[in-house]
Amino acid sequence: MNNFLLISLVWVAALGVDKVLGEAARWHPLVGFGRLAAGIERQCNRPGPAGVKRLQGLGCWCLLVLPPVIAMAYLDYLLFRFSLVLTVGLHIAVLYWAVGWQSLREHIAPIGEALTVGDLDEARRRVGYLVSRDTDDLTAEQILSAGLETTLENSSDALFASLFFYAVAGPAGVVLQRLTNTLDAMWGYRNSRYQYFGWWAARSDDVCNFIPAQLTALGFSLLAGSRWGLRCWIQQGWRWKSINAGSVMASGAAALGLNLGGAASYHGAAVLRPALGHGEAPAIGDLARSVKLVNSQLAIWIGLMMVLGLGAGLYTELGLRL
Repeated sequence: MNNFLLISLVWVAALGVDKVLGEAARWHPLVGFGRLAAGIERQCNRPGPAGVKRLQGLGCWCLLVLPPVIAMAYLDYLLFRFSLVLTVGLHIAVLYWAVGWQSLREHIAPIGEALTVGDLDEARRRVGYLVSRDTDDLTAEQILSAGLETTLENSSDALFASLFFYAVAGPAGVVLQRLTNTLDAMWGYRNSRYQYFGWWAARSDDVCNFIPAQLTALGFSLLAGSRWGLRCWIQQGWRWKSINAGSVMASGAAALGLNLGGAASYHGAAVLRPALGHGEAPAIGDLARSVKLVNSQLAIWIGLMMVLGLGAGLYTELGLRL
């Protein structure tokens, strides 16, 4: 079996486990990692000059990320020498822990259900689990925009990026991507506490997820079936405060035929954000459509990897015969 087919096999198996089991309710590695990171940050993020705080943040990032990545690479090496079956099992388990395919749907569906029955308070509470903006006074349209934006952004961070890093760097790459993304979500804020301490966490995530985000945006742009996908990806996404998030949200909104972005409040401060996408205002049914859009791109990724695998196998077979 060639590498492309093996990669597609691990992708499908890990996603299948995620489909059946969903996100682990207990003993999830990322939950434990987040608690450890929070404790280390409380101890190490001390007042001081900007340069010192940057070094503190860099040191904590290295302490939290590098040992697990190195340990995973070494474990993968040892298992590969001992048993291919155990190696593949490790790969499937690591990728399952990393992807958030089913959890994405499970967190989005209750928002639509609450809005359908007119329960704005419940919808605000549900969307508050997913976004960093203030949610207490959101209108129904703003709740929908927040839910759609986080679905599109997290499809890259918690699904396609993990698949990409597994394909190029194996389980150690998956661990690097997910831990980097987790620390960015915890420390990557431009406020007084994290502006300098979280600098490396934010920049490393920008670099780490740039290629997966652009590949995801390309997929959404092609699925848009019109010029608006590519136009919104480049003209809106690349001018967003985060090129990774902006690219995915703008192209995804265009693929859905929706206008997102606009006003939002963060920690009591109102912010007027640029527009994302092109089309109509969001409706309740668009939450389910956004999940279907993600699934459509996922099917394309798996299909392309299988085609590459079959093509590589055919090329090898013909080469051997010649």
